Amino acid sequence: MKRSLIVAGVLLWAIGAASAQILAPGRSTWDPPVPQPPPPPRIEVPAIPRMDAPTQPSLRSRPRSSFGDRVSRCLDEAAAAGLNQAERAAYSRSCANHRD
Repeated sequence: MKRSLIVAGVLLWAIGAASAQILAPGRSTWDPPVPQPPPPPRIEVPAIPRMDAPTQPSLRSRPRSSFGDRVSRCLDEAAAAGLNQAERAAYSRSCANHRD
């Protein structure tokens, strides 16, 4: 009985040592080792706003008026200045493109 246990142990040890040398299909003994997977991404918790924290001022500029509104305003200014129709047209084109 002792002899059969020793034989079985040696047999299992030999199989274990041989299984470490078995390569996957399509692999060679000269292939470089498989690279390690990249580390998992870092997860950061966003900062929670505080009730007593000072607010940041908004630095947005006011929106630009429409082109039609700018032309109308420029035509009104030209008429108030006493320009004739041809001069109003030239003034309104220049004025509307340079105004806010």
